Amino acid sequence: MTTPVRPPAAAPRAGDLTTAFAPHQALARRLLNALGPGGSDGSHDLSHLLRVWRNAAAIAASEPGCDVELLVAAVLLHDCVAVEKDSPLRAQASRLAAARAREIVAALGWAVGRQDALAHAIEAHSFSAGIAPRSLEACILQDADRLDAIGAIGIARCFYVGGRLRSALYDPADPDAADRPLDDRRFAFDHFAAKLFKLGDGFRTDAGRQAAASRLATMTEFVAAFRAELGGAPVRARGSD
Repeated sequence: MTTPVRPPAAAPRAGDLTTAFAPHQALARRLLNALGPGGSDGSHDLSHLLRVWRNAAAIAASEPGCDVELLVAAVLLHDCVAVEKDSPLRAQASRLAAARAREIVAALGWAVGRQDALAHAIEAHSFSAGIAPRSLEACILQDADRLDAIGAIGIARCFYVGGRLRSALYDPADPDAADRPLDDRRFAFDHFAAKLFKLGDGFRTDAGRQAAASRLATMTEFVAAFRAELGGAPVRARGSD
């Protein structure tokens, strides 16, 4: 199932929630308004932006050199062009979002150098893009977004996306992918080994690594319980070590 490029879903009304971005709520309001009507992806809606911001703000609190205004814009615009997980454009999603983000902040009068910094943070946040972050704000955004992909929320998002892609929950013949390649487009359970546990090795900030540790433990416990309920040994999915 492939759908066209579209903006992310907007769940609760943006105007009610911009105080979460204080003292930059005026900027948050303008950027959210610029995003326009949302799509249907509940894993990349306004609630996702709020969670990523909560993660980013917590990390930034331990990083006194952070440009918080730039970080606010990067969080709010990092998914401003959304691409479905099974789209051939998936690896380009963060670059497409960065280009759109440039247009949005250029209209607000941001200088080119500041646009460049914002675009880099957005491009580098994506696992699929494989771009190493070169700035503190890029490191924080990458960590904050990846925290939302793991733990209890990450588990929920994994199976939500699997439903959108019409994936099976797991391969009944080989749930651990012991004798076949991992295929998280066919089997949602494969996504833990294919990607989610791999995220644990890539956190850039001390605060991000500390927050990730408990979320990875939550996923490890879930995977063991899931596997045990299938009647097999309660082992961790491949890639969880």
